[in-house]
Amino acid sequence: MTGTLQQIDGTAGARRHFRYFDYVTAAFVAILLLSNLIGAAKLATVWGFTFGAGILFFPLSYVIGDVLTEVYGYANARRCVWMGFAALLFMAFMSYVVVAMPAAEGWDGQAAYESVFGSTWRIVAASILAFWAGEFVNSFVLAKMKIWTKGKHLWSRTIGSTVFGQGVDSLIFYPVAFLGIWSTDQVLTVMVTNWMLKVAWEATLTPVTYAVVGWFKAREGVDVYDTGTDFSPFAKAEAV
Repeated sequence: MTGTLQQIDGTAGARRHFRYFDYVTAAFVAILLLSNLIGAAKLATVWGFTFGAGILFFPLSYVIGDVLTEVYGYANARRCVWMGFAALLFMAFMSYVVVAMPAAEGWDGQAAYESVFGSTWRIVAASILAFWAGEFVNSFVLAKMKIWTKGKHLWSRTIGSTVFGQGVDSLIFYPVAFLGIWSTDQVLTVMVTNWMLKVAWEATLTPVTYAVVGWFKAREGVDVYDTGTDFSPFAKAEAV
């Protein structure tokens, strides 16, 4: 995959202007917001398995997160995580304000609106915190594994980073959001089941990840290795 590509380090990648970076970022933030808004609080049971409904689409944000780190490097992925974090905060604020506004006389949709958009502070806080921690762990593990594997065995990096990233995400989200509301057994069951399903989703989508990563690398013309990268989530962003 990297035979005709220019290998650059993470610092150079952070300063480089990429053709498709903005589009990947937009897709990442859109999937993140929609999966958190629509499916986070709903429990579904299919073929005897109970899981949070948002799992059907939320793992796509991790696939795109893998693409961001693998193609554009940790520093650029870090920028996207912070963009997603800010977008989640604004979505939470906007939802709170809109739900809290007095309904017009004669409009009878307030109860349904609250049901869809009126998430409790616990779900909102859990979602934002879990996303932030999980995405940074996912990106860090993938970037480090890319150096250790010398760019080979992409599947090991995408699945390995998901094991840790989604593990942290689930470990934070479900206890913070639902412990004391659901039974402890429900929380543990959904937490473990969702983590396993997310990892299985990542493994299933591996051929897609290979195709997408290969397509973007070929068109960007570089392969970024995060040697010398500052992996702190709070490191100063490089100019692009």
